[in-house]
Amino acid sequence: MYRTILVAVDLTDIELARPALDKAMKLAELSGAALRLVNVQQTIPATYMDYVPESFDEEQRAEAEEKLKKLVAKLPLSPDRVSCVVRTGGVYPEILDEAEKWGADLIVIGSHRPTMATYLLGSNAKTIARHAKCSVLIVRE
Repeated sequence: MYRTILVAVDLTDIELARPALDKAMKLAELSGAALRLVNVQQTIPATYMDYVPESFDEEQRAEAEEKLKKLVAKLPLSPDRVSCVVRTGGVYPEILDEAEKWGADLIVIGSHRPTMATYLLGSNAKTIARHAKCSVLIVRE
């Protein structure tokens, strides 16, 4: 079935991530797949850099890594089958790049119900599904 499953986790909205993580866990258990949780920290626009401390990016990354590690520790899979990574940049390019570099054969991502804003602006889930080189499962909340 699947060997490597990448799960996109938005740490600012764990409730959105929970159904996707639960679905990915079930698929990993059924197929014996490895699971990788990925969180993307978006870069701060240059216009705001004067207003944040110099260590802001490192602190945000460390906080995200700690949250992901706590989330991984709660998963019922053996530690050798679960990993996590924090990346910095745009959400969909970073998820697509991580999936390709890690060799994911499935990306699992949560998605809100469509609103007018997502119809007009697009969504990360839609863009990931459109451009991924592997299968994508979009899980609704």
